[in-house]
Amino acid sequence: MHLHAPWPRRVRAATLLAAAALAAPAIAQQGDGTDVAVQAHVYKPDKVPPTAEHLARLRVPAGFTVNVFASGLKNVRMLAVAPDGRVYASRRDQGDVLMLQDADRDGRADGAPLQVASRAGAHGLAIHGGRLYLATVKEVFAAPIRPDGTLGTMEMLMGDLPDSGQHPNRTLAFGPDGMLYISVGSTCNACNESNPENAALLRAAPDGSSRTIFASGLRNTIGFDWHPVTGELWGMDHGIDHLGGDVQPEELNRIERGRQYGWPHIWGDGAENPQSTPVGDIGKAQWRALSTPMVMGYTAHAAPMQMLFYRGGSFPAEYTGDAFVTMRGSWNRKPASGYEIVRVRYAQGRPAGFEPFATGFLTDGGRTHIARPVGLAVAADGALLMADDANGVIYRIAAAGGGANAAAAPGAAAPASAPPAAMLAQAARGNGVPLALQREEVRAAPQTLRLASPAFGPDGTIPPRHSEYADGVSPALQWKPVAGARSYVLVMEDPDARPVTPFVHWVAWNIPGTATSLPEGLQEQIRLTEPDGLLQGRTSRGSPGYYGPRPPAGDPPHRYHFQLFALDAVLDVPPGADRDQVLAAMRGHVLARGELVGRFAQAVRPPK
Repeated sequence: MHLHAPWPRRVRAATLLAAAALAAPAIAQQGDGTDVAVQAHVYKPDKVPPTAEHLARLRVPAGFTVNVFASGLKNVRMLAVAPDGRVYASRRDQGDVLMLQDADRDGRADGAPLQVASRAGAHGLAIHGGRLYLATVKEVFAAPIRPDGTLGTMEMLMGDLPDSGQHPNRTLAFGPDGMLYISVGSTCNACNESNPENAALLRAAPDGSSRTIFASGLRNTIGFDWHPVTGELWGMDHGIDHLGGDVQPEELNRIERGRQYGWPHIWGDGAENPQSTPVGDIGKAQWRALSTPMVMGYTAHAAPMQMLFYRGGSFPAEYTGDAFVTMRGSWNRKPASGYEIVRVRYAQGRPAGFEPFATGFLTDGGRTHIARPVGLAVAADGALLMADDANGVIYRIAAAGGGANAAAAPGAAAPASAPPAAMLAQAARGNGVPLALQREEVRAAPQTLRLASPAFGPDGTIPPRHSEYADGVSPALQWKPVAGARSYVLVMEDPDARPVTPFVHWVAWNIPGTATSLPEGLQEQIRLTEPDGLLQGRTSRGSPGYYGPRPPAGDPPHRYHFQLFALDAVLDVPPGADRDQVLAAMRGHVLARGELVGRFAQAVRPPK
């Protein structure tokens, strides 16, 4: 078992064992009194060939066997299996996708693999609706799968994913709701990202449209999947480096829409990262209150990669509904961690513990390794396939005798997807509701106020610089003071958007009661220091602060309702909250309300 005793909330190890370049991030430079010594250790087990002797020492549970499905594949990374049994594998360093098949069903790939796609940095793979989806660093492509397994013309669906930095390996999966989920890691070990799509899980329609931020504060959740019974989304996140050999544990999270999972300031069950400082004068105790703690932790620095819930039919029944995770292995811990496949036992939809499933890839007492596990997939016959990106091997783990579906021929029906109810319910929150001005919470306001902008008049055209097609800066706004106002709330919504209606573009509250204007170009963060104390919440995009108009190119002009409310109170609502939380807190406190409506349309479709 790899469960641990509680880890310290502050790292107390003594000596610095790494080079100064590694130790430097642990030295606090924020001037907040932090003084934490960190023990670090760079340790990289040497790669050796997977000899017959080493392969004989691989360990799996009784009743299972391991064999080499394919070899000589170099930097093979992620895996996806088509309904007809063909296996697709990405190779990041070679920048391509290979197709392999086992037509004679002997547990080994037939002959040499066939290159079916070539894109620089090829990594994430998913199959949906007869198409293969491929993610590179900044792009997502899709191509139809022909009857012979080769691909038709590849179409770029997205070309503007955030740039990479430390974590360039985007991964893809389709949820039970039919939507495409894209994991985008952080650019750094621990920093305040300028692009809210970094360190996040994104959600989009299969054609690449309607992209939103599903969850944030996830440093690098390469592996994620949906529980086959509950339909809930689970993922394994990479912990922060340079905090010590046993800190930070790798995190198992239940991932829900709109949640923030702590990175870069809070990790694990609520421990503080001494290296970082939140923006907007937010303290770490407040950041902890805004964060969702992990459900369970695993050995630090093990580097979780692809994760899947077992849905095949050949493993013993007790494995159905459990998850498998590849652990690629550490470089900054001694003894080394990872270099294995772990099983995550689930009971009634909740994780009950980790346990080893396939080990022995770390060899010679931990001094060498024959594999760094990355890709993971269930083959058509129910066997588990694992890709090793060090020696270029795909391993196959099978249950002796198999189960009811063990003899199913390639082309048999794919395992049923997880139920969609949980994901659909999350997506439906806040959708299909009236505009804020029409909501019951604010209708009783006794006064009206006049809201204006120097950038556009009532029902006028919003200048392009305020749209996400251009600068994306918030417009300046002005209003007359309201007697007795202690704060103001601003909500900007687009009732013409689809599929989310109305689409929330801005929600801000605790604007000082003495204020009569907001300047152009406010910071896009959850708390501002100018105007001091102004809080901002989550838009329908999933990001904080102002998100400008971005209607589909060719649509008639969309209407953007800037709605302002004067309150007799300062709201006790946490930064980063959503529109509905703010409106609920406003009930009974609205003194006056007003709006300014602007229009915006985009005629020319920009390049992807």
